[in-house]
Amino acid sequence: MSDVASNILQLKNELPAHVKLVAVSKTKTVEDIFEAYNAGHKCFGENKAQELLSKKGFLPCDIEWHFIGHLQTNKVKLIVPFVNMIQSVDSVKLLTTINNEAAKAGRVVNCLLQLYIAEEETKFGFAMNELTSLFESETLDSMNNIRICGLMGMASFTDNVSQVRKEFAYLKECFDKLKAEYFSNTPYFKEVSTGMSSDYKIAIEAGSTMVRIGSMVFGERF
Repeated sequence: MSDVASNILQLKNELPAHVKLVAVSKTKTVEDIFEAYNAGHKCFGENKAQELLSKKGFLPCDIEWHFIGHLQTNKVKLIVPFVNMIQSVDSVKLLTTINNEAAKAGRVVNCLLQLYIAEEETKFGFAMNELTSLFESETLDSMNNIRICGLMGMASFTDNVSQVRKEFAYLKECFDKLKAEYFSNTPYFKEVSTGMSSDYKIAIEAGSTMVRIGSMVFGERF
């Protein structure tokens, strides 16, 4: 058994049943992804549209692709025809573009709204008051080709576990508030995507339902 296959099986045995593993395959080869796929894993995350396109055609069509990086509006049309979920929707403009391109493709695209939870200026995302304003407005009423499935967040890049735990807890608190106020009758609004190789256990404790793990599956990136 390959190292990648072994890592996949170990993680899947460890993760709670309600937590989905998104194997982050950015910078990794088609061969690497095949190793994970042949171990039974079918959900992969990429953060660049062109890289995703360059790999997709060489891999099985039943792979569930999640886009997890900052997405430029001019790249949306490249991935909307096939992507299963766009986790990193960080603006109304991007959400509108996804809806328009999905309509052209005859699809409804699953989306997560990225909430800014870190104490770093390098991260993208909505502020909570912006999301509240969005849901209070009529902006989403005509967007029939997107499905908002929950929230995504990226914690600060720090060794301070208390800080990371606080940010994850804030993301879950915001999710719970939005669920109660705007999505109480929406069963698909259920995902909290946060946690990576270094902090996924803390994320799961805080309520994450999706973890985005790369190096623990494929090895360190160089």
